[in-house]
Amino acid sequence: MSLESYRCDMEGCSRCSSCKWIPLAQIRSQRWSQVCPSVWHNDFHAYSGSGKLNVALSILDGRSDFDESAADIFYACTMCGGCDVGCKVYRNDIDLTDTFHEARARAVELGFARLEHLQLVENMRAENNVFGLPRDERADWAADTSLLDANSEQVDILFHVGCRFSYDESQRDDLLAAVEILRTTGKRVGTSGTAEACCGQRAYECGFDSELHNFGDDMVNRVRTSGASMVAVACSDCFGAFNYLYPRNGKDLGVPVRHISEIAAELAADGSLVGAFSTPNATAAARPRVVTYHDPCHLGRRGEDYAGEFDGPKIDRPDNTRRDGRGGRYDAPRDVLKSLPGVTFVEMQRVREFSWCCGAGGGCAEGSESFSIAVATERLEEALSTGADTLATSCPWCVTNFTSAREQMRADGDHREIEIIGISELAARQISGEVPVTITTTATTCEEAAT
Repeated sequence: MSLESYRCDMEGCSRCSSCKWIPLAQIRSQRWSQVCPSVWHNDFHAYSGSGKLNVALSILDGRSDFDESAADIFYACTMCGGCDVGCKVYRNDIDLTDTFHEARARAVELGFARLEHLQLVENMRAENNVFGLPRDERADWAADTSLLDANSEQVDILFHVGCRFSYDESQRDDLLAAVEILRTTGKRVGTSGTAEACCGQRAYECGFDSELHNFGDDMVNRVRTSGASMVAVACSDCFGAFNYLYPRNGKDLGVPVRHISEIAAELAADGSLVGAFSTPNATAAARPRVVTYHDPCHLGRRGEDYAGEFDGPKIDRPDNTRRDGRGGRYDAPRDVLKSLPGVTFVEMQRVREFSWCCGAGGGCAEGSESFSIAVATERLEEALSTGADTLATSCPWCVTNFTSAREQMRADGDHREIEIIGISELAARQISGEVPVTITTTATTCEEAAT
């Protein structure tokens, strides 16, 4: 596809501003009614979904140049898809996020890529991870897990760990809890170890399409040689890449892709999840918690199953071929939380396909840190408004960005407390009654990780 391929989308926009708000029927208060972080933060129409379509059309018509200012507008976006699903509540023929992606690809082609994104891509090419950390340290976390080596042994489940979980020691407890959940299935579970590479999703969202293709070919080969009948992930970015972006770009893995929350929900339903973390020596009762849940964009609205392309006018395409967010994974993580002892579950106002983004996506965590943290802070405010003392989510990038935002709030004198935790680690804590010892070192940006 190309930017020109979306001219009809640009020309068809009716400027209704549905891209800025959650649907009217879903609004419960003015305070939590917006869905687009970009226009919320920049407070100017050009940064909205409709505004970016205007800018792109002006460029195609020769009324504007694709210059640094235009690139700024397209990059000041988390690519969360909130505008896209808001638009599709009312119509069927506009794909906003796909249009923005092509605009970013054009920015890369014309030399307007962000330096931080160029560094990210360089890191991936050099060390197979977004941080540029040594590839031979990618599997250090697994030294004592006895997981199978999927490079030399046949496995039932190929566990793709992902860059953030592989290198971020602050989230080690969540990762190890995910491993225990996979073990409880009774299947042969393995990883690719140091041979595992980035999924390519973060580079793709920044406009570097070739990285997704290069890393996609590697992943397809790994799945095939491992003999796996399933790919399991604990990172929502990887889930969205494998479940949607890969097949759309001709890189179908050939087996189902399951997020750890889906597997945990099935275990919870038949009573097996308790066995993953119950220990004879665990005597402490589960800590009472009021928990709210954040829907990661790439597990939710951006994580739908790819249903193919419709060969015809978009206005005529059937519902199952348009990406409207409803097919994301929303129930499974909530089912897990509701099953945990000691947990009282409460919802935020913006949930499921109309959730507010964590701010880490679209290259914003790397290239627009202040914007990224502002978006995360807004979500923390919404979580705090529920009375929750715990914010659970199903993506390590969300955990990282929320943690950074909470630290910024504290630095600014706001000491309201809310624990931020991955769903697997929360299950381990509540079921075992024990508090894991968490290593506090963390890398919140590519630059910090590289140093």
